[in-house]
Amino acid sequence: MANAAAGMQSCAEIRDDQRRLACYDQISGRTPELAPLATAKPVESDTAARKPMQVNAADAKQADFSEAALTASEPSASMFDRAWSFEPDSDRYLIKLYRPNYLNPMRYQSRTNDQPFESLFNSVESTDGDLDKVEAAFQISFKTRVWATNDRRLGFWFAYTQQSFWQVYNGDISSPFRDTNYMPELKVAWQPQWSFGGFDWRLLSLGYTHESNGRSDPISRSWDRLVAEIGLEKDNFALLIRPWIRIDDSSSDKDNPDITDYYGYGDITAIYKWRGHSFTLMARGNPAEAKGAVRASWMTPKLIGPLRGYLVGFSGYGDTLIDYNFKQNTISIGIALNDVLDR
Repeated sequence: MANAAAGMQSCAEIRDDQRRLACYDQISGRTPELAPLATAKPVESDTAARKPMQVNAADAKQADFSEAALTASEPSASMFDRAWSFEPDSDRYLIKLYRPNYLNPMRYQSRTNDQPFESLFNSVESTDGDLDKVEAAFQISFKTRVWATNDRRLGFWFAYTQQSFWQVYNGDISSPFRDTNYMPELKVAWQPQWSFGGFDWRLLSLGYTHESNGRSDPISRSWDRLVAEIGLEKDNFALLIRPWIRIDDSSSDKDNPDITDYYGYGDITAIYKWRGHSFTLMARGNPAEAKGAVRASWMTPKLIGPLRGYLVGFSGYGDTLIDYNFKQNTISIGIALNDVLDR
């Protein structure tokens, strides 16, 4: 009965009404079924009518009452549907979290990219202009739906992401923000509802993305792209495939004309969720130039309120725009509110 009690507590923590009811039914061993009125049998005795519900202890012990397990067992509980509010009863106009929102007080770099800042340090006659290998990083990201069809399967979105890298521990140069990247996006998102190869195709989007660090020469970096997104999923596993085309004039761009040599023409992210944990692996690059990058992350279940532990490792080119052509390994740790496919 202790296991059943633990299961009841797990059910009580589920916010969705239908899934919470399904959880209670699973504990009790009950399969909801309405018998036809014409064939319904009268209760044989008052004692039988009042017979208490029995819970099979073995079934309760073996049952997995976690929210992640219940989500995986329901075909309609699509990660992409929740992330992009494709549910027909969702609000037409809304604001949601988008890319991971996080604060990582500790970010370690295997090597620092001092070269872009040398002219600035020289102009102020700084005697100690080296960047610290340890800094802080944080990201703010949200999206808002500005229009949707009645069935919510098609919508127009505006998204904004801001990522900052802060030399907070570098008092010798007044603890500056080393780089901040701004990325507004306009996109249309559609729910295909197609299946093939064991995967469900749940997202197709196309949009315009501008990314820059808002700085002037010699440390200005920016580019513009048309980005498509293809979202596939199977149970608790998802693939997000993003091909893109650069649309700004790279021939006249003196800041980063060769950025596609390092970033390539797309990326692919694998997401796996297990018992509240979230694991992601992103890869991108340009095989013709033998350059690219990988990023792996682990997000824990909720620890305090909505906050989750967050660990990120990166290897390659372009962890930030100022480092687009600089190769390094980094690892950072902190807290986060959401992963890329959270509600």
